[in-house]
Amino acid sequence: MNQTLIRKMVTEAIGTFALVFTVVCTVVQKQDLAALAIGASLMVAVFAGAHISGAHYNPAVTLAVFLRGRLPATEVIPYWIAQFIGGSIASGLALYVTNADINSPSAYSGRAAGSAFTAEVIVTFALAYVVLNVATSKSHPNNNFYGLAIGFTVFVGAVAVGGISGGMFNPAVALGASIAGLTAWGNAWIYLVACFGGAALAALTFRFLNPDDK
Repeated sequence: MNQTLIRKMVTEAIGTFALVFTVVCTVVQKQDLAALAIGASLMVAVFAGAHISGAHYNPAVTLAVFLRGRLPATEVIPYWIAQFIGGSIASGLALYVTNADINSPSAYSGRAAGSAFTAEVIVTFALAYVVLNVATSKSHPNNNFYGLAIGFTVFVGAVAVGGISGGMFNPAVALGASIAGLTAWGNAWIYLVACFGGAALAALTFRFLNPDDK
């Protein structure tokens, strides 16, 4: 493994850590501004690490960037490993610092499962679509708004459907939330399938709308 890839992995782990740590701490404490804090944490992490790794901090975004043609296949798994490790560590430390005692909720079922799945697909699609357009499009080279756009997409999604699906939009966040007991492990399939599916759909949409942007 070369040094460049290691630096990318460390950056992805740090950024995902920041995001998941914020998610767990704010949700456990039932902060009124949780959604804003989560979106802002992603925004600043994107600005901090984009020049090193592209600042995905989300396995679904990594998949979208790969399918869009801006990430080598050899880096997909290392990115995922770094993101899941960062999110897992963040979850454990967040529970420690908040001294939380949480009763895990039940898994979604029936209509609730369908609603959660649909919400996660839609917002993950939106997030990946925004990332691809503002951070990888040749029409926006070296722009200075991509972090704001990405962070506020998460903020909007969290406010809109957080009460329906938990507002994950990110398999690494879903893992951290499951470890922290904020969501049932039985919901894992929703977040994996919906998030990766929404991201893949965003990549296909981007390539259709931008056929000359390879």
